[in-house]
Amino acid sequence: MSVSPAPLPLEGSLAPSLQPFPRPDTSTFFNRNRSRSRTRHLLVASVAAAAAMCLIVLVIFHAYVAWMLAYPYVAPLASNPKAAIGVDYEDVIFPSRSGETTVSGWFIPAESDQGNRTDSSRTVVFSHGYGANREESWVPMYELTKLMHGLHYNILMFDYGYASKAYKAPATGGLEESQQLLAAVDYAKQRGAQDIVVWGFSMGAGTALQAGLQTDDIDAMILDSLFIPSSEALFDNLNQFIQLPSFSLSMIEKLIPLWTGSDFGSIPAEQVIANEYDIPLFVIHGTKDAKAPYETAELVAADQGNALSRSWIVPDAQHELIFRAHPTEYIQRTALFLSQVDQQLQNEQN
Repeated sequence: MSVSPAPLPLEGSLAPSLQPFPRPDTSTFFNRNRSRSRTRHLLVASVAAAAAMCLIVLVIFHAYVAWMLAYPYVAPLASNPKAAIGVDYEDVIFPSRSGETTVSGWFIPAESDQGNRTDSSRTVVFSHGYGANREESWVPMYELTKLMHGLHYNILMFDYGYASKAYKAPATGGLEESQQLLAAVDYAKQRGAQDIVVWGFSMGAGTALQAGLQTDDIDAMILDSLFIPSSEALFDNLNQFIQLPSFSLSMIEKLIPLWTGSDFGSIPAEQVIANEYDIPLFVIHGTKDAKAPYETAELVAADQGNALSRSWIVPDAQHELIFRAHPTEYIQRTALFLSQVDQQLQNEQN
């Protein structure tokens, strides 16, 4: 029996390895990819969070602007007719014609030439401007009240809802304000007025024209520094105080209804400008009016057909400061207009 010799192991580089082939270490690769993915997700989340925060801040800012338009700061009443010009008055309160808001004001009975209080069938209703109350000192309202009192007119001065402290309501560009003005006209009629003149200033003049579309109880209007609210007009006025990008207008338009319950599109601005009113209108405006372009006042005046309607476009005069710049001429022109209106009304009644 022969025994075969055991094979000798091969040496050197030709010797086969008896160890298993080593597996590559993939943990570092996957960890690196996982880290990159996590960083990418964090970056996307951060950018999204920053964008959302900017959007929230943008909405809050424009909501605040819309709220400021709806609830402008108005100084409290500083005086009263007795203290300011020495005439007796009554505090009056009545609901707006819509029934949605409450109106408060002063009723000043007429006085005769002899200084005795007598009943008068003529009443002037003052319609103050946006951002002011019934006193509107820069006009100045008390001086005009004294003038009307001396001409034997009853006077009704009242606050629109946005100017009221006791009966606060949002500004609506004339929509609810016209209902408050119509209620003031109704109150004047209840107090015996047969002839009613509405004397409006700025947005109070625009509100008077809106009210004029809804009633035949107003016999004439004096419109000083006529401002007809629209989204563009309000935006232009805002830009005089703070520069806003163009997209702000659409955002403010969408947010206004949150505070007012109405939108700019409901304001009949085009109808007001194009309407021919049956009653006499006296349109007073300055060419240097930075809040309401005088061209709009000219358009309104040009559309009127009543024989007593007229306009006075004052060179270099500013918004609601025409009386202060030209007091004598202002009084002469308005007094002449009122006397002619009174004569026309008397002729119609006889």
